[in-house]
Amino acid sequence: MATYTTYNQIGIKEDISDIISNISPTTTPFLSSIGKESVKNTLYQWQEDSLSATAENAEVEGFTAADLTLTPTVMRSNYTQIQSKTIKISATADAIDAYGRAQETAYQLSKKAAEFKRDIEFNLVGERTTNGNDAAAGTSSTARLTANIHGQDAGSVDVINSAVIEDAGTNVTPAALSEQDILNLGQKLYDEGAEASVLMIKPADSTVIAGFTRSAVGSGNARQEHFVNGGRTLMNVVDVYISPYGEQRVVMNRFMKTSVALMYDPANWKICELRPMTRELLAKTGDADMHMMVTEYGLKHTNYKASGLIRYLS
Repeated sequence: MATYTTYNQIGIKEDISDIISNISPTTTPFLSSIGKESVKNTLYQWQEDSLSATAENAEVEGFTAADLTLTPTVMRSNYTQIQSKTIKISATADAIDAYGRAQETAYQLSKKAAEFKRDIEFNLVGERTTNGNDAAAGTSSTARLTANIHGQDAGSVDVINSAVIEDAGTNVTPAALSEQDILNLGQKLYDEGAEASVLMIKPADSTVIAGFTRSAVGSGNARQEHFVNGGRTLMNVVDVYISPYGEQRVVMNRFMKTSVALMYDPANWKICELRPMTRELLAKTGDADMHMMVTEYGLKHTNYKASGLIRYLS
């Protein structure tokens, strides 16, 4: 008699886990570190200023006062950018029982909200290859764009001043991040009066910075190994970098433009919200619901010499 097996059996109950696994990264280090402020126009402006250079200042006794030539403030500007995500879920899809979620609409909205935040992070620090990194006023057929950290503002001025940019290599021949690059940029920021507290890098450069702990021993290099409490845990990470020019937390960012590192003080950056993120139920056109998430925001660098970039990294 032939053996009856599961290959012949009808009506086997499915075995599906009630947990949906999703390991896509959702952290947004730059966005989470900076503050917010409200704006009331798609073009928003602010002013920056600086003190005159130091000079010898000595007068003869009984001197006659002479007025100085005063320097006006500098006006900076950027545009807001509209961002949206829309989902459409049929009434049937919400009515049925599904593994891993109570309701399809709620699950998809939660997922898209996480994606929404990641998109903002990328727009601020990533390389926007399609639309470019510069501010754009937009038209009825092209999107308005906010300048990100790599671009030029609404006045065609670099968001980060060239005086606080360190080139590790060249556009043709990039180079690996070095400790000297960090020291050079730290000095440039210090000379301008900036006090950067964060060094933001791509993940691969975290191992480069960890390698700074190597010191010359004999004819080769040896890592300075730190075993925790006499145990067998090896620490090989740099969380804080301290130099003569200040102290910076070392922060990895998956969405960072891979050819740069950013040294900044979060207090000098703002998200300018014309419209905070909202969710709207759109007009019903059939047996489905459409939900739209939308926001309108821009980036502000309060002083263009307050943050610096290391460019042309491999």
